[in-house]
Amino acid sequence: MHTYNLGFISDSDIFQHVKNTVEQYRVAIDLAEFNQNLIDPIKLTFDAKVYGKSFEDIIESESVRQIDKSNTNQIGYFHQKLFNYAGNGWEVPSAGFDIVNKDRHIYVELKNKHNTMNSASSQKTYLKMQSQILEDDQAICMLVEVIAKKSQNIKWSTTVDGRQYSHDRIRRVSIDKFYGLVFEDEYAFMKLCKMLPVILDDVIEDIHAGYIHNSVFSELAAVSTDTFKSLYLLAFRTYEGFDLF
Repeated sequence: MHTYNLGFISDSDIFQHVKNTVEQYRVAIDLAEFNQNLIDPIKLTFDAKVYGKSFEDIIESESVRQIDKSNTNQIGYFHQKLFNYAGNGWEVPSAGFDIVNKDRHIYVELKNKHNTMNSASSQKTYLKMQSQILEDDQAICMLVEVIAKKSQNIKWSTTVDGRQYSHDRIRRVSIDKFYGLVFEDEYAFMKLCKMLPVILDDVIEDIHAGYIHNSVFSELAAVSTDTFKSLYLLAFRTYEGFDLF
């Protein structure tokens, strides 16, 4: 294992945290999982022809897309659960706000991207923060975004039931500013990002990971050696005429 020298978290803790995330990563997909929500062979046919790809390439892309969708949640947990190691009153509760510091009266909702909340979700989150301020008159509530439009710590203004609301103690904060607040190092998030490939290399070497198990092709071949036909039979095998496809 390399020396990471992040300063705000020990080498062993960040290694274990990254390892925990990697071990929860989805790295396999089979035909049942591939078709769990019923694939659309017509859409895949358009994709293959419009992009000049083989059906095998399109299936591989769709498999990776499905795996990636599952793993997006794990990245959210990676960002959130890192603050279990912060100390100084910071904690990741099992329910309620994503991150809290009761000593400092700070309550955090953590989002990966600035555009992942729709209007209803934004309203719900804002009302939750308003309620917390009413309950704790020293509370500071933060919507922390990993991928924000820019580095910021600003008053969060949003619309609730058609009316614009804002409050000095309801903040919209980019992750770099939040790391600076938590770890008292304005470059802490940058340091983590810079060192992350090295940590991941150490973890991958330790657990011998680094590949995807994809059995979709072999299972489709059991249906028919013609991949195009297999895709359509997977979705439409009970439809009229598809016994002649």
